[in-house]
Amino acid sequence: MLIPTEPIGSIPRSPELLQGLTAFASGRISQAELDALTHAAIADTVSRFEATGSPVVTDGEQAKSSFATYPLDGATSLAGDGAVIPFADGHTRQLPRLTEGPFRYASFAEKYFRGVSEHTHLPVKQAVIAPSALSLLYPADGIAGYSREEFIADLVDQSEADIRRCLDAGAASVQLDFTEGRLSLKLDPSRGLLRSFVDLNNQVLDRFSAEERTRIGVHTCPGGDQDSTHSADIDYAELLPDLFALHAGRFYLQLASEPDRERVLGIIGEHAPSDARVFVGVIDPIDPRVETAEEVRDRVLQAARFIPADRLGTCDDCGFSPFADDTSTSRDTAFAKIAARVEGTALARAELGG
Repeated sequence: MLIPTEPIGSIPRSPELLQGLTAFASGRISQAELDALTHAAIADTVSRFEATGSPVVTDGEQAKSSFATYPLDGATSLAGDGAVIPFADGHTRQLPRLTEGPFRYASFAEKYFRGVSEHTHLPVKQAVIAPSALSLLYPADGIAGYSREEFIADLVDQSEADIRRCLDAGAASVQLDFTEGRLSLKLDPSRGLLRSFVDLNNQVLDRFSAEERTRIGVHTCPGGDQDSTHSADIDYAELLPDLFALHAGRFYLQLASEPDRERVLGIIGEHAPSDARVFVGVIDPIDPRVETAEEVRDRVLQAARFIPADRLGTCDDCGFSPFADDTSTSRDTAFAKIAARVEGTALARAELGG
């Protein structure tokens, strides 16, 4: 399909599921009761995706506590005082800290793929966390008897398994969430940290064949939690040349919320690999206003001036609710925006002859 369109990931959890999560945390409902609410939320999410005409669906991350930490669900050997991620509005998110090795995923994304597949015959996309994000679990002062080198070796193995299990189960595509890429430039303007992240992610990507990598993509954005970002003040020109050194077949780039899209598209056109498909964000999940299909169409046509149409796709800038407790956007608004993306991309496709 000329100019495919895909969601990025999270959808605001259903009201019933949010209530269930609160009740479960306080011991008022059982795991089985929470599982039933989660199953219903996934079924409703898929049904609403299909109603928008979306050619690709996800589970909206209804079952994930967060996009970043799902591999740690049920894990031990963790403390709560890990790396802190500050957002522009003043709120923070904090990662756990690994206390001992060996590092192993306690949960794999394959289970989310299987959970949504039973509700649809459409292609299913599965998001996973990039290994670079999980590398932040290892403490700066080290772990006695478990070196950083040993940790990285284990992390690469586990990340490969996370992706491969999704591909082998039948996922149409797998997306690595790499929101820490832009943030790394705020922490280290020399690009040293960013390039170490790229090298680490490539250690995993290089374990897949060229054909497999056409189904593996990388998503980047400046964060999007509680209608706030963590690194939107970092110039894309500082990130994109190194980002495109990732050995992925697809790139999903936040763009709708950029103040100067034309400039960024020029950078993309200059640096994007000639054999990769670039999905540009045409919907801003943080903006409460629902974009019109015509606005989306115009954004796609603008992008097509810089990216060949046979290598262009569209997406949302980011997930709508990357953490389960983020209720800043309503479920109805999220699906209205997705419908606008699908319709607007179709309008642009028609104008471009596809």
